[in-house]
Amino acid sequence: MATAGRSRLRTALAAGMLAAGTGAAALVAPPAANADPQAAKTSSMRDVVPAPVTVKPAADTTFTLTSGTKVFTSAGARDVGGYLAGILRRSTGYRLPVVDVPDDAPDRASAKGISLLLAGADPSVGDQGYQLDVTAKAVVIRAQRPAGLFAGVQTLRQLLPAEIESATVRKGPWVIGGGQIVDRPRLAYRGAMLDVARHFHPVETVLRYIDELALYKVNYLHLHLTDDQGWRIAIDSWPRLATYGGSTQVGGGVGGYYTKADYAAIVAYAESRYITVVPEVDMPGHVNAALASYAELSCDGKAPPLYTGIAVGFSSLCADKEITYKFIDDVLGELAALTPGPYLHVGGDEAHSTKPADYAAMMNRVQKIVADHGKSVLAWHQVVGATPLPSTVAQYWGTTPSSPEVAAAAKTGTKILLSPANKAYLDMKYDANTPLGLRWAGYVEVKDAYDWDPGAYINDVDASSVLGVEAPLWTETIVTLRDIEYMAVPRLPAIAELGWSPASSHDWTAFRTRLGSQGPRWTAQGINFYRSPQVPWAS
Repeated sequence: MATAGRSRLRTALAAGMLAAGTGAAALVAPPAANADPQAAKTSSMRDVVPAPVTVKPAADTTFTLTSGTKVFTSAGARDVGGYLAGILRRSTGYRLPVVDVPDDAPDRASAKGISLLLAGADPSVGDQGYQLDVTAKAVVIRAQRPAGLFAGVQTLRQLLPAEIESATVRKGPWVIGGGQIVDRPRLAYRGAMLDVARHFHPVETVLRYIDELALYKVNYLHLHLTDDQGWRIAIDSWPRLATYGGSTQVGGGVGGYYTKADYAAIVAYAESRYITVVPEVDMPGHVNAALASYAELSCDGKAPPLYTGIAVGFSSLCADKEITYKFIDDVLGELAALTPGPYLHVGGDEAHSTKPADYAAMMNRVQKIVADHGKSVLAWHQVVGATPLPSTVAQYWGTTPSSPEVAAAAKTGTKILLSPANKAYLDMKYDANTPLGLRWAGYVEVKDAYDWDPGAYINDVDASSVLGVEAPLWTETIVTLRDIEYMAVPRLPAIAELGWSPASSHDWTAFRTRLGSQGPRWTAQGINFYRSPQVPWAS
C-alpha cells in the first residue's frame, strides 16, 4: 500500500495539486501584482524564527541569487537540493539546475552558487542541526544528516525577500545578507497535532499543513484519527470502522476517511519534509464511532447510534471481552505496518466511563500490544495511572504546572511530551471575539503560547525528562483549511520556537518583532493568519 500511496502522491504533484514547498497550489491565493524591485529588502539573520543558536551577521556582505545560479549537492543531499530549487524556481523563474558534486571534493562547489553539503559542519549541530555561511560569492549549508540540511533550507528561505514564497514569478532582486548561523534544536520532538476525527480534513489539506509545519522546523505530525464522532482510517479486518464509523462528523455531514493509500501518501509526503507521522487511535474512551460500527465491542452487545456532538467521556471499550483485545491488536497491527515512525498514539484520556482498575489493566495490555508490533506508546498523560513501559511517552495536556502523578512517572524514567492546554492548544480562542475555537482552557493569545519554558513547566519534572513540545489543534469548530491556518498561525511558530531555540534566547519582546517579520511571507504564501494586536506586523 505504501507504493500505491507514493504513486498517488506523484500523480497529485504531476497534476499541479501540490506546489513544491507550499502544499496544495489550488488552495494558495497568489499575490495580485508583481513586487516592486526596489521594495525587496535584505532580511536579517537575527529575524529568523525559530531563533538560531548562534548568529554572526557580516556587515556590508550580500549574496544575490541570479538566473545563472546553480544548486550544488553532495551525495545524499540531492532530494533536499531539488526541494529548494523547486521553491526558488516558482518565484524567480530561474532554471536553478541541481548539480552533483564529487564525493571526494565536496568543497569544490562551495565557492559559487548555493551548496548543500553533508560534510564539514560544526560538530555541535548534531543530527538535526546545520551550519549556514553566506558570502558575496556563495551560500553554503552544511549538516551531518539530510534532516539538518532541510532545516537549514528553511532558514535560508527566511533570509530571502518575502516574495520568494510567491507561487508566481516576481521581479526580485533576490538578495541574502552575509554571515554565519550555527544551529541545532533544543528538544528532539517538536510536534503538531491535527484532529481529523471531529471534522474530516482531506489529504490535500493535510499536505498543505505539513508544508506549513516544515517552515518552522516541526518534525512530528500527530494525526488524531479516531474519536466518538468519526473513524478516519481504513482497517481491512474491520471495514465498517471507516465506511460506517467514518460516515459523519460534528454537526452532521458526510465525514470521510483515509484509504490506506491516502495514509501512505501522507506519510511519504511528511517524510519528504523530514516530518514523522504519529497516528492516534484513541482508547478506551472516545470510541463511539467504533462501537456504532461493531456492536460486539460494546459491553451490552448493542451498537449505539452515530454521534455528532462534542461532549466527551461517555463511551468505553469493554475491558472484560477478549474481542476488545483482538480488535485493538488488529487495528494497531495494520496501522503499525503502514507507519515507519517509532510511535503509535493510543489516547487514554477522558475515559470517564471506564472503571479505574479496568483502565489500568486495559492500558497495560495495550502497551504490550504496541510493543509486540515493534512500536513505542505515546499516550495522553492519564496513562501514568497504569504502569508505563520504559519506552512509553506521556503527553501532558493539563492546565496547571502541578501534576504529582506525572512527576512521579518522570522520576521512574517516563519521558514527557508537553502540550499544556492553556498554552499549546491551538483550538483555544485568542480572545472573546475569535469566531472559531473553544475556551474551556481560557483564551490563548500569542504571548500566552510563547511565554513559558518547557524545561521547567511541570513542578518536580527535570528538563532531562522532557522529550519535546506539541501544539494540538482539535477541530470541533474547525471545518476548512482556512480555519486551520487562522487558529494555528501565528501561535504554531511560537510553540515551534520553544522546542527548537535555546532557553537563553527566550525573550517575548524580541520574538514578537521577529514574528511580525513573518507576516509578508505568510501573505505571499496565501496563509490565512490571525493578525494578533500583540505583534508589530511588517508590511
